[in-house]
Amino acid sequence: MTWSGTWSLALMTLAIATASWKPLVSLGFTAALLAGQLSYALPQMASNHWAIYLGSFIALGFIVWTAPPRIRYIAAGANLAFVGLMTVLLLSWRYGGGVGWFMPMYFGDRPMFMTYGPQLFAFLLVIAGGCAAVGLLLALYQERGSLFRARELAQNSLKETEVDLIVEQERTRIARDLHDVLAHSLAVIAAQADGTRYLSKEQPKAVLNALDTIARSARSALVDAQRVIEGVRDDGLVTPQPRLSDIPALIDGMQRGSLKIHSSESGTPVKLSTGQQVAVFRIVQECLTNALKHGGRGTDVRLHFDWSGPGLTLHAASAVAAAGKDDAVEATPRVGRGLPGMRERAHLAGGWLTAGPDGEHFRVTVFIPFGSRESMPGDRHPGTDIQASITASEDREAQPVLAAIGVTSGTDSVRDADHRG
Repeated sequence: MTWSGTWSLALMTLAIATASWKPLVSLGFTAALLAGQLSYALPQMASNHWAIYLGSFIALGFIVWTAPPRIRYIAAGANLAFVGLMTVLLLSWRYGGGVGWFMPMYFGDRPMFMTYGPQLFAFLLVIAGGCAAVGLLLALYQERGSLFRARELAQNSLKETEVDLIVEQERTRIARDLHDVLAHSLAVIAAQADGTRYLSKEQPKAVLNALDTIARSARSALVDAQRVIEGVRDDGLVTPQPRLSDIPALIDGMQRGSLKIHSSESGTPVKLSTGQQVAVFRIVQECLTNALKHGGRGTDVRLHFDWSGPGLTLHAASAVAAAGKDDAVEATPRVGRGLPGMRERAHLAGGWLTAGPDGEHFRVTVFIPFGSRESMPGDRHPGTDIQASITASEDREAQPVLAAIGVTSGTDSVRDADHRG
C-alpha cells in the first residue's frame, strides 16, 4: 500500500474508533483527510483505494446509533458534504487516479463529472444511507428495549404502590381499633382506681398501694399504647422510642408491682444504637412482666448488665413458682410468642438470646454487640444508680412508667400466653 493509502486508512480508522465516544471528533478526522487531500497536504489515493472512504459512512452508522438526535443531524449533513468532496477527489485528474471500474477520460474534469459524477455520487450516497439506516435500526431497537424495561418498572412500581396503600389502610384500621379498644378502657381503669383510692383513705395501706399501682400502671399503659398507635400510623419513624435511660423507671414500676428486683452492672457502658436500645428495653420489659405473670407477687428477679465483652450481655433470672397439682397434670404445655419475640428483637439488633429453666430459676441471656465503643459518661444506664433511683422515687411523684403489671408490656408480653411452656 502506498503512503497515500496508509494516511487515509489511519485517519478513517480513527474516525471509526471515536464515533461512539466523540462523534464530533470522528467527523473531524474525516474532514481533516478530505481537506488535506484538497490542499495537497496529504498524498492522493490510488484508483484502487476508493473503498477507504467508506470508513466515514461506517462511523456515521455508529454516530446515528449512539449519539443524541442533534448530533445525528449534524453527522448526516456532514456526510452529505463528504460524499460530494469524495466524488470530486476520486474523479478529478488534479487529485487522484480515478476509480478502478471507470474508464479514464483525458478531456478534463467536465466530461468526467458529467459522465461518471452522478453515478459515483449516488453510489456513495446509497452506502452512506445504508450505514445510517443500520445505525438507526439499532438505536430504535435499543430504545424499544428501554421502553419495555421502563414499562415493566412502572408496572412493578404501581403494584408496590398498591401494596403500600393496602398496608397503610390496614395500619390505619389497626390504629383505630387500638385506640377504640385500649385508650378508653385504660383511661377508665386509671380514673376508677384513683377515685377508689381517694374515697377509701381509711383502707389499709396495702390496699391503697395496690390501687395506686393500678392507676400508675393504667396511665403508663395508656402512654405506651399511644406510642404503639402512633408507630402504626407513622411507620415508627417519628414516634419516640424507649431508651436505656428508661429502664430505671421500668424497674421502679415493676417494684411497685411487688417484684423484688436486684439490678447490677459490670464494665464500662458503651453507647448503643437507637434500635439496640429499644431491643434491650423491650427484652427487659418482657422478662420482668413474665416474672410477675408466672411467679406472682414477691418473685425475686436478678438483672445483670455486663459491658466488659465485645457487646452488652444481659443476664435475667427469676424464681420459678412451685407447680401445683393442676399444673402437674397439664398434658401439653402452651407455647406462647414471648420468647420468639425476644429472640427476634435480639437478632434484629445483631445479637442472640437464650432462655430456659435452670433449676429453681428461669434464666434469659442476651448478647447485643457494640457498633462502636463510644462511652457514655453523661448518660444514665441500667445498673448505675438504679437502686438509688428506685429509692428516691418513693419521695417524689412517680415518673411515667413504661411497663407494669401485665398490661403495659406492649405487644410483646400481652401476646405471650405461656412462653415457659
